[in-house]
Formats: sequence, C-alpha cells, structure tokens
Amino acid sequence: MPDPYLTVQCRSTRGIVAAISGYLAEQGCNITDSAQFDDLETGNFFMRVRFDSEAGAKLEDLRTGFPEVAKSFGMEYDFHDGAKKMKVVVMVSRFGHCLNDLLYRSRIGALPIEIVAVVSNHMDYQKLVVNHDIPFHCIKVTKENKPQAEGAIMRVVEEAGAELIVLARYMQILSDEMCQKMSGRIINIHHSFLPSFKGANPYKQAFERGVKLIGATSHYVTADLDEGPIIEQDIVRVTHAQSAEDYVSLGRDVECQVLARAVHAHIHRRVFLNGNKTVVFPASPGSFASERMG
Repeated sequence: MPDPYLTVQCRSTRGIVAAISGYLAEQGCNITDSAQFDDLETGNFFMRVRFDSEAGAKLEDLRTGFPEVAKSFGMEYDFHDGAKKMKVVVMVSRFGHCLNDLLYRSRIGALPIEIVAVVSNHMDYQKLVVNHDIPFHCIKVTKENKPQAEGAIMRVVEEAGAELIVLARYMQILSDEMCQKMSGRIINIHHSFLPSFKGANPYKQAFERGVKLIGATSHYVTADLDEGPIIEQDIVRVTHAQSAEDYVSLGRDVECQVLARAVHAHIHRRVFLNGNKTVVFPASPGSFASERMG
C-alpha cells in the first residue's frame, strides 16, 4: 500500500526540515522519500515528504499534533493518504483522444483516479462513458445560457465530491468566476510550440509553415486564457516528409501523454503553485510504481 505523505509550503527560514523530520520521528514515522525546493527569488519554501509508520500512527493523530510545528513557521500543509484515489470530473467536447486515454489509464491503474463524472457540451461520447459505468452529463453552452450552464457543471462537481476538473479538450472558455472558485483545481491541455498559429486548424497551419517541432502544454486554468501556471510540457519532432494528418496524429499522442503526466503529478500532490509558476517534484525512484498503481 502506498505510503502517506506530507506537503508543506511557507516562507523560507532556518530549521524547517529539522522541525518536520523531528516531528515525524517523534511520532514513530520513518521518512521514505523527501523532496524540497527553496526558491531564492521569491523566498518561498516547498517540501513533500513520504513516510511510513512503524508505530502505526494514524493520519488523524499526525494532523492533530502538527499545528504546533506549523504555526512557528507559518506553514500551509496537509497530510495525505497515499492509497486514496482523487475524485475527478472530466470535461470534453468533440475531440475524444484525451478522454479515451484517461479512461484507459484509470481502468488499468496507471492513473489512480476515480472519474466520478464526464461533462460534455455534445453527445458524441455518451455511449463510451456510460459503458465505463461513469455518469455522463450533456450540458449545452451558449452565449445566452453560459452562467446557467456553468452553474449546472458546478453542481455536478459538488454533488460528486470531485476535487479536480480535467479539461480533456473541452472547447469552451470558462468564466472568471469559475476559474477563481476552482483555482488550482482545473487542469487544461492544448497544443504548444505553435505561437504563430492561432485559431482553427493549428496543425494544418504548422504543416504549411514547415515547423520541425510540435508539442503540448498542460497547465492550471486561470482567468487569463491559456496562460495559467504550467505543469507539464513535451515535444515531438516532425519532418518535411510527414503530412498534415501526421501532425495531427502526433499532436494528439503528445497531448495525451502530457495531460496524463500533469494529472499524475497533481493527484500525488507533487505540484505547488509558486506565483505564476509551479514547482513540480519528480516521482521518486523506487516509489513511482507504487504511486502509479495506487
């Protein structure tokens, strides 16, 4: 069973690591993995600690005793159960490659999430989703009904107890209000490394211009369109011998991979917001398998 872990962020100062490790040791816990980052530019400190408990200390007891340690450093913190799957709502429009990928990874355990609902503004993937025994909600969005539509979406999220929304090529712009309400809890995916090619058919535009790199970016959603803190990126090389259709196919593959990696990092609390950027700790050697399989 995956080890529990503690996440901490606060202003950087002397003694934080000693205080955390000392507290865990006092509670009979053994640290199995630790990652930390001291941002010299902002003065912020971030830490993620995995541990096991030979003495059988419960998370509730660890949470009860930790505020005294946290108070002296002004920490924002939480203890997490490594075996608990995060509840996720996936939103999609008419491009289904990322949805299919998430459903598959979830089913085989490669992405330990519980997809509690799929929301779409079209009916294209109703049968696929229902066949996975997942509730499907078709919520049409127009300029006239957008506030009501977003209200319906949020009711789905809240009633399902979802902690994260994943936009798996959902082609509607979310309102500032929804972005603020779900700040740090909405992940988006889109093509990248194509800054000159906006609007419709970006891969076709890229093909016509003979680009050599295409890729994808996954980021948290903010009120600024496609400008939220970046979680994950990747690229794939293309050549003159490939077609516009090849670009689309390769682009979809890299979008799936980047989105899955971003979601994996988020659900294991390896991502910390740091102003307009993120701190993303890597999956530790030797523990990735247990994280991956949940």
